[in-house]
Amino acid sequence: RVDTGYTPEATTGQGRGRMLRLYGLVLRPELNATEQVLTVLQRFGLTPGDVRAVVVSHFHADHISGLSLFPNARFIASDAAWARVKARTPRQNLRHGVFTELFPADFEARLDGLSTKRRIDTRGGVPGGADLFGDGSVVAVDLPGHADGQFGLLFAGLERPLLYAVDAQWLLAALDPKRAPGFPSSLIAEHVAAIGPTCETLRRFQATGGQVMLCHDPAMTQYDLTAHELAAVAG
Repeated sequence: RVDTGYTPEATTGQGRGRMLRLYGLVLRPELNATEQVLTVLQRFGLTPGDVRAVVVSHFHADHISGLSLFPNARFIASDAAWARVKARTPRQNLRHGVFTELFPADFEARLDGLSTKRRIDTRGGVPGGADLFGDGSVVAVDLPGHADGQFGLLFAGLERPLLYAVDAQWLLAALDPKRAPGFPSSLIAEHVAAIGPTCETLRRFQATGGQVMLCHDPAMTQYDLTAHELAAVAG
């Protein structure tokens, strides 16, 4: 499982602090029942208890609010970014888009940090990173800019290698070097100056024939469930 998306924990949960409630009032995220994590798991005949690992690409609310749904999973994430979360005050974490009440109480005990993983070197235009499962099948690629500790996932063994670049940009068209980061992405970015070099990394990967996939780009890919498939489960 990669991230969790928004869940009711972020929008109506009783444990929300004042800052998270304000966040909800300002952004007003809408939950699509057919895209909720439990529905998607059901599509594959799974329950949250079956999931043994959740890859957490970064700590923004729309990626972590369902972590508490997975009682048996370890959380593969940036332990360096987690250390910085713990060192900040709630107000400082707000600036970084992090709401600590969304983390399970035992998050740290179940954290499987990237720093413990073997590193794979960059090869030409194919980026390197942390070997998540020790076999080179999934590599965590650092993608600084949008969020503290954000990384994407490289699936180099596919017939056409795939780099899931999460929120490096919101649209594939925005990878164009002639396009500067726009509003509101530049407003909420962790490090605006790093977005350009990260996009260049993705363009080099595309030049090798690799496919880049983004979290928020509405264009369908062969890896997305169709609306019909999701509706069939929800029904």
